[in-house]
Amino acid sequence: MLLVDHGTVYTMEGQVLEGGYVLCREEKILEVGEDFEKSKYAAEKDGMEQIDATGCIVMPGLIEAHCHVGITEEQKGLEGDDCNEVTEPVTPQLRAIDAVNPMDAAFANAMEAGITGLMVGPGSSNVVGGQFAFVKTYGRCIDEMVVKAPAAMKVAFGENPKKNYGSQGNIPSTRMAIAAMLREELTKARAYAANRDETQPDFRMEPWLPVLSGEIPLKAHVHRTDDILTVIRIGKEFGLEVTLDHCSEGHLIQEEIAESGYSAIVGPAMTSRNKIEVRYVDFKTPGELRRAGVTVAITTDHPVTLIQYLPLCAGMAVKKGMDFMEALKAITIDAAKICRVDDRVGSLKPGKDADIAVFNGNPLEIFTENLYTVINGRIVWNKESSRPTKEQDVKKEKKKEA
Repeated sequence: MLLVDHGTVYTMEGQVLEGGYVLCREEKILEVGEDFEKSKYAAEKDGMEQIDATGCIVMPGLIEAHCHVGITEEQKGLEGDDCNEVTEPVTPQLRAIDAVNPMDAAFANAMEAGITGLMVGPGSSNVVGGQFAFVKTYGRCIDEMVVKAPAAMKVAFGENPKKNYGSQGNIPSTRMAIAAMLREELTKARAYAANRDETQPDFRMEPWLPVLSGEIPLKAHVHRTDDILTVIRIGKEFGLEVTLDHCSEGHLIQEEIAESGYSAIVGPAMTSRNKIEVRYVDFKTPGELRRAGVTVAITTDHPVTLIQYLPLCAGMAVKKGMDFMEALKAITIDAAKICRVDDRVGSLKPGKDADIAVFNGNPLEIFTENLYTVINGRIVWNKESSRPTKEQDVKKEKKKEA
């Protein structure tokens, strides 16, 4: 068993426990409480692996609700970029798990930052890009890292599909064509679902079944207000679950978004306004949407903003008016809810996966360090053991001199 004790425990279930503890057995959380000495397992303490979290904040591992870690690999160039299949605008049959490389250095950066879960998938060049997966940040085999796959179907509106296909003289070259192509695909999928022959499944249509049933959402790349409203319109027309990813102008139509009942994954805002669609990007957006009643997650959209800066992005949202606890929820439990994995991750609760981060201060402040990351009950990042010892430093200096 693993015991994280004496910390300020933010359960993200509505409780903050001073001097609290989290007890893990194998891959799950066994207990969460205020005084371990009163636990029925207290007598077994000496035989447990322990983390002394005195003076620290203990939280569920952080969650990134939209990124391209491992599918757009760092330092790999074209050979490591599998984010977009730009030869065809509608590709629902593509699966992120077939392209995510766990050896991408960004996975280690995520663990170091206390991030334990990622929603990973294709980019936004296509009208329909393919299937996202929710994965843990620790592992060498993607199949063993998966929490949910497929977890969403990626669709995109606006500038990106227009630029990638219209500039080649192909459809779509307008927003009308993007919407029409998505409607056509959904109409075909609905007809297929109604007349499905299990003995002869259509490989291209099968991925739409969990979308049509509401098991997974359309994950819609939308920045401008018109694109946001278009995907809301199409979502309601087909009775679909939808997440509004990026939602850069969401604060301009917050009432309409709240009325739709759809969630927003906001960001990245820690980047340049390098195209017309993102001219209103601002860290105030997540706070304004949350106050309007929208469930919000905050995203880095790695590699647009590096994955390790996710907690700092939440901190910037607080600086621009978002409530502190709501910002924490936007990178933990609310992110998990939006990704439909809150039954396993996003909060510290008995029965959930033992994914934990231990910070030496406010996790949203720039000087705060993550001291430990626990995934599936195993310590996968330890700040102290990652630091070189004096002996290692001396060896490095001697090597340089030689």
